[in-house]
Amino acid sequence: MFKYFPHTPDDIQRMLKVIGVNSLDELNADIPKDIRLQNDYNLPSAKSEIEIRRYFEQVGAENQQKICFAGAGVYDHYVPSVIPQITSRSEYLTSYTPYQAEISQGTLHYIFEYQTMMARLTGMQVSNASMYDGSTATAEAMMMASAIVRKSSRVLVSETIDPKVLKVLKTYAHFRDIGIDMIPQKNGKTDFSTLSEKLAQGGVAGVIVQQPNYYGIIEDFSGIADKCHEQKALFIINSIAANLSLLKTPGEWGADIAVGEAQSLGIPMAWGGPYLGYMCTIEKYMRKMPGRIVGQTVDEDGQRSFVLTLQAREQHIRREKATSNICSNQGLMTLWVTLYLSLMGKQGMQEVTQRGCDGAHFLHDALLKTGRFHDAFPGKEFLNEFCVKYDGNLDALQKLWLDNGIFGGVKIAENTLMLAVTEQRTKKEMETLLSFVQ
Repeated sequence: MFKYFPHTPDDIQRMLKVIGVNSLDELNADIPKDIRLQNDYNLPSAKSEIEIRRYFEQVGAENQQKICFAGAGVYDHYVPSVIPQITSRSEYLTSYTPYQAEISQGTLHYIFEYQTMMARLTGMQVSNASMYDGSTATAEAMMMASAIVRKSSRVLVSETIDPKVLKVLKTYAHFRDIGIDMIPQKNGKTDFSTLSEKLAQGGVAGVIVQQPNYYGIIEDFSGIADKCHEQKALFIINSIAANLSLLKTPGEWGADIAVGEAQSLGIPMAWGGPYLGYMCTIEKYMRKMPGRIVGQTVDEDGQRSFVLTLQAREQHIRREKATSNICSNQGLMTLWVTLYLSLMGKQGMQEVTQRGCDGAHFLHDALLKTGRFHDAFPGKEFLNEFCVKYDGNLDALQKLWLDNGIFGGVKIAENTLMLAVTEQRTKKEMETLLSFVQ
C-alpha cells in the first residue's frame, strides 16, 4: 500500500537478517572509507505539497533559456505540441519490448511505420527497430561489417567524422580486435586519393564516412561504393537524419549500411538525451543487422497485423550467432520520431531543412561581411552548419554572446567556430548575434 515510502528501521533490519549481516556498515564494509560520503545528504526537511511546488519553481527559475546556434550533432528543432501529448499516453509510455504480438499490436504497428519511413528517408531497403544513439549505431555498423566480410581485421574511417563518434568506434574496436585506419582530410573534406591503396592492402571490412561531415561540409562520394565493393568491403555512411530530406541519400550513393543520429527528427535536445540511433541496410545483409525487424501479415480473420519477424539477440538465438545486445528498442523515442515524420511529411521535412540551410547561408555571409570572420574551409558546400575563423578573442566573444542570451556555436579549434542554424532561428535572432561582433 505504501510501496513508495522509504524503508523503516524494522524493514532494514529484516532485510539485513535475510542476507546474514548485522548492519549497513557491515554490508558496505568492502567500499573504501575515503570514497564514501562523509556528511549528510543536502536534502531539506519535510515540506508540504505547496512548499515543494514553490521550491522547484525557484530552482527552475535559475535555468537560463539561450538562443541556440550550436549543433555538432544535436540540433534545436521545433517539436509539434501533439507529440508529447501522444507519447505521454500510458499505453505508449509504459511499453517496452513487444515479445507477445497479440497484446503488442500498437507498439509493433508504430515500429513498422518507423522502419518504413526510415528506409524511405535513407533510400535503403530495410531498417531495424532503432538503436540507442548515432554513435553506437555507427559502432554496430562497424561490427556488422566485420561479421559480414570474412578475414577482415580493420575498418577505414574518414578524419572528417564527428570526433565523438570516432571515440565510440575506437572503444568498440579495441574490444573486438578491429583495427581502425584513418582516411586523411584535406581542406575539410575526405581525401580519397589513398583509398584504393588502403583497400588493396586487404582485410578491410568497411569504409565509414559522414555526410554532411563534422565540419558541416557536403562531400562527394561518387565512385566510392564501387571501390569498396571491388575489394569486398562495405560502404557505411553516417548522417544526421533530417539532412537526408534534401541531400542525396545513402542508398543513392551505393551505401551498404546507413546509420546516424535521429535526434533531429523532432526529439528535444534535453541536456544530452535520450536520443535515437537509426540503422538501415540492404536486404542482402538484413540477417546480420542487430536489433529486430517488425513485419506485416494477416491474422486468422484476414485482418492486418504485425509480428516480430527477425530478432538476432542472445535471448532468441544461440549466443555465438547473435549480433548484438545493444539493440533494445528505444520504444518511446521511436514513437516520437514516427509521429514527427508522420506530421511533417516529405514536403514538411524538406521545408524545415531548407529553412535551416537558407538561414545558415545568410548568417555565414553576414559574419564574413563584418570583416572579423573568414571561412575555415574554402567553398560554400554546406547545409545548415559551417565553420568560420574569428580574427580576435573567440572565448571572449562567445562569453559576450552567452551573457546576452545567445549560445554562440561550438569552438572546435583555436579561433575556429562551428555554427548551426535550424528553422527555429529567426533573422532577428541572427541580427542580434551579429550586433555583438566587434
